[in-house]
Amino acid sequence: MVLMRAVAFASAMLFCLFSLAAFGESPDVGKKAPDFTLSTSDGKSVNLSETMSKGTVVLVLLRGYPGYQCPYCQKQVHDFLLNADKFAALHAQVLLVYPGPPADLDQRAKDFLTKQNPLPPNIHLVIDPDYKMTNLYGLRWDAPHETAYPSTFLVDESGTVLFRKISHEHGDRTSAMDILAELEHKKPVQ
Repeated sequence: MVLMRAVAFASAMLFCLFSLAAFGESPDVGKKAPDFTLSTSDGKSVNLSETMSKGTVVLVLLRGYPGYQCPYCQKQVHDFLLNADKFAALHAQVLLVYPGPPADLDQRAKDFLTKQNPLPPNIHLVIDPDYKMTNLYGLRWDAPHETAYPSTFLVDESGTVLFRKISHEHGDRTSAMDILAELEHKKPVQ
C-alpha cells in the first residue's frame, strides 16, 4: 500500500513537471528570444531566426481569433501597416502572430487581413493554431474568449530581446510610433 502511494505520488509529480515544461517563460530584455517556426495562412513557413537575419524583428503577439475578430488587434495592425515604410527604413521586420483555436484559423487570419492585403514585404502574419509560440513565450491567456496576452517584443539579429511589453488587458497595446522610437533609440551609431 505504501509502495503504491509512493508510485502514485511520483507519477503525479512527473506529470506536473512535464506539464510545466510545455509552457515557457516570457523572455526578459537582455535574454534570448526562443526560436519558433509558424506558417502563414497560405502555408508558407516562417522562422524567427531566419527573419532575424534580415534585421531587427518586431514580434507582435495578437489576440488572434478568440471567437471574433479583435478590434484592438485590427487597429494595432493597421497602425503598423501604415508605418511599414518607416520600419523598412530601419531594417525592421514585423512578425505578427495570430493565435486561436485550430478550426479554420487560417481562414480567420485571411479574413482578418481582407482590408490589408497584400502585406508589405517586411510585414508577415503567421498563425499559431496549436499555441506553440504562445505557450513557448508563456503568454497563453487561457480563459473563455481569450487566446493570448497581447505582447510586443523587439528582437535583434543575435536573438536578444531589446524591448518587451506584455498587456494583461485588451486595449493596452504598443503603437507603431512607440516601437519606431525604440528602434531609433537602439540603432547603432555609424
